[in-house]
Amino acid sequence: MIGKLKQNLLVACLVISSVTVFYLGRHAMECHHRFEERSQPGGILPLSALGGSMRTTLRTGQNLSTPFVYNKDMPLIFIGGVPRSGTTLMRAMLDAHPEVRCGEETRVIPRILAMKQMWSRSGREKMRLDEAGVTDEVLDAAMQAFLLEIIVKHGEPANFLCNKDPFALKSLSYLAKIFPRAKFVLMIRDGRASVHSMISRKVTIAGFDLGSYRDCLTKWNRAIETMYTQCLEASDKCLPMHYEQLVLHPEKWMRSLLKFLDIPWNDAVLHHEELIGKAGGVSLSKVERSTDQVIKPVNVEALSKWVGKIPADVVRDMAVVAPMLSRLGYDPHANPPNYGRPDPKVLDNTRRVFKGEFQLPDFLKEQSQIQKSAERPHPS
Repeated sequence: MIGKLKQNLLVACLVISSVTVFYLGRHAMECHHRFEERSQPGGILPLSALGGSMRTTLRTGQNLSTPFVYNKDMPLIFIGGVPRSGTTLMRAMLDAHPEVRCGEETRVIPRILAMKQMWSRSGREKMRLDEAGVTDEVLDAAMQAFLLEIIVKHGEPANFLCNKDPFALKSLSYLAKIFPRAKFVLMIRDGRASVHSMISRKVTIAGFDLGSYRDCLTKWNRAIETMYTQCLEASDKCLPMHYEQLVLHPEKWMRSLLKFLDIPWNDAVLHHEELIGKAGGVSLSKVERSTDQVIKPVNVEALSKWVGKIPADVVRDMAVVAPMLSRLGYDPHANPPNYGRPDPKVLDNTRRVFKGEFQLPDFLKEQSQIQKSAERPHPS
């Protein structure tokens, strides 16, 4: 009796699966035909060609009847770095600009890039893919299409679209290849501060042992070296940005950044906290661990929180454990370090932060409950 029931359930599951696959296949073919019919000259693809809906936004001022077009040659911006290095602050400041949209982390982009990297590194897998006709050209075209769909459709349209997934810049060279007009912002922070932040705030990152400062600093060193090396190789497309200098002198460095990105200056980038949750402003996630910090104006509260928190044996071996500190301009033996003097406005912001003037908005308060539960690892 039980065996007969299992057999019937199996048959039912097979039927449902077959029907689902049939309809998905038919939908894909319809999308393909609409894509061919509506593609614009030069390969520019309207969202409507892939079933996307248009909406008027304060950010672009687009009309509902005007399709938002995009392709691989558009000026994309990628923000990355080791987690807890100021990537969320950077994207929030850019998001405050009326012509830029970054949005929350997608989480899928670094994962698909890591998968592509794995295929490329394996000689045997590469041979199998080539034999199957899945050449580099086919994969590159597929990656372009997939990444564009995610970046374009997970937020509102804008003249400049930006992606912030920290570890995506481990594939900076590849992204520069498939998106020839893209530019990259590599956020760099004192590794001791980044590691202390991830450990003290329990930010789980795949491969990092949060019970060991030594292990996390070693992994930080490896990750930032990979990204920094690629950034230097693409120096005309990649701007290294030190977190400490950004928070000490925000106007100076945001002016440099916008000039590098060919985006006109707008004072809104210095007041991102005033645009949180507003239409065309800064959208924050309830589940990202930086949200409760980014609601505040640029301040120096977090610069030296790590001092006195790292085990003595790790402090002693710091130059060996994390040699990238010296390469990036940090003194591995300075405790505390001297990052510089903040601008007067930043000092004022910091005083207001210490007074407790900036609290989590009601619409983001669900985050505090989510943070108490176990968080899934940050994609590596």
